[in-house]
Amino acid sequence: MTSYGTIPTSSSPGGGGGANLEYISRAKERIKQGLATRRPWKLMFDIHSFSFTTKVGEILGRVRTNTAYFRTNYAIIVLAILFLSLLYHPISLIVFVAMMAAWLFLYFMRDEPLVVVGRTVDDRVVLLVLGVLTVVFLILTQVALNVLVSLLIGAAVVLLHGALRKTDDLYLDEEATGLVSTGGHHGSSSS
Repeated sequence: MTSYGTIPTSSSPGGGGGANLEYISRAKERIKQGLATRRPWKLMFDIHSFSFTTKVGEILGRVRTNTAYFRTNYAIIVLAILFLSLLYHPISLIVFVAMMAAWLFLYFMRDEPLVVVGRTVDDRVVLLVLGVLTVVFLILTQVALNVLVSLLIGAAVVLLHGALRKTDDLYLDEEATGLVSTGGHHGSSSS
């Protein structure tokens, strides 16, 4: 019997190219899924959604809700500030990009547990090792203070935006964020 028109679905036994292409394809899909949680920048910076308040409970509620809703946007902003702070330190920038790749492939984009020398490595160990390596490499490239200042600036920008942006027009998914209600009603009580 002939099998005209059939397309083989498995890669050749000796070639690892198919596995590499599959891994790259999965990585691209996971990046797309991660970026899919990004909210529209127009919504984030809608001028009509900003107002001042002096109520601490309302400010904390706004920060909590906005952080949950705009978390991917905030991560992009902080990483952009960090990237800009390293432009005048090319070696540090190369180290930063290499560590970002390590974080992506070894921690964020893995579908299966990490196995080293036949042993499964716990995610907490991977997190600890990557964190220590990142700090050590930043200290060795002598930009630790620069990175700390840029992270503080990024955190200040996130907190300022989170405190000033009203949350009345945001609709959160309870399962995704862990928040129960929306709008500026967090922490408010009727006394």
